[in-house]
Amino acid sequence: MTETVESLFDTGLERYKAGEEVSSLIPVFKEVCDRAPKSAPAWTCLAWLYLLADKSSSASKAAQKAVKLNPQDPQARVNLAVAMLENDQKGVRQHIDVAHQLISLNSEWYEEIQNSIEDGLTRKPDWQSLSKVKNWLFG
Repeated sequence: MTETVESLFDTGLERYKAGEEVSSLIPVFKEVCDRAPKSAPAWTCLAWLYLLADKSSSASKAAQKAVKLNPQDPQARVNLAVAMLENDQKGVRQHIDVAHQLISLNSEWYEEIQNSIEDGLTRKPDWQSLSKVKNWLFG
């Protein structure tokens, strides 16, 4: 019997939190996105994994889908901004501004984004694009 999309997603997230190698998680989240193409959280996670794996053009595509599906998700906006920086694209400020507004309105989101950025910098310490986004959002 095949796993449900939800259990596949949850298992992938648990494996990520346990510190599993990003390269082995990308196929899991790709499958979730294939099976649930309108799942903004799945696209957001896939974009993050691509960013961690230095696959910025794939990250950009996944982040764009996540933002299109849920424009009010600050993590999707952060991922898109980082991907755009990595690809030397214009228009980053718009996504930073929206993410900043969203986390200013919701303390839970504020904390989630802070934790996410710290996690990213722990996994990839020299991540300059993420450091820039961190400074723009949190000063």
